[in-house]
Amino acid sequence: MDDDFLHTCLFFTTNRLSRAITKMAEEEFASTGLTPMYGYLIRLVISAPGISQKELAEKLYITASTLTRFIDKLEGKQLVERKVHGKTVLIYPTSKGQELEEEIRRASKKLHGRYSAILGEESAAKLSDEIELTSEKLEK
Repeated sequence: MDDDFLHTCLFFTTNRLSRAITKMAEEEFASTGLTPMYGYLIRLVISAPGISQKELAEKLYITASTLTRFIDKLEGKQLVERKVHGKTVLIYPTSKGQELEEEIRRASKKLHGRYSAILGEESAAKLSDEIELTSEKLEK
């Protein structure tokens, strides 16, 4: 069978990596009751109360419409709130959202520890840097 191309295809290999790290992240974030993306979103909002939706979407590398759905969901759980200032929508953590900060940080730290234990701290850091640089190049 001619499947060698799959092992040298960036599309296929990055999707495989994404599935593996997503599974790990979901397992580590399960204790928070949130998906990893929601956890990281709340962390950003807590660290910068009043952050604009536009800035959040840029930091998370997601579209504005995807972010709107995420914010809707987190508002429904009473973890964040929107405040409109003119044409700008600002996002603030609620006290309930802030109460999750330590648990979210623990989940993030456990995830980092888990993949670093498998890959090695240095290799994990190098891989993350390389993926970041590669993403920047491909997005241009």
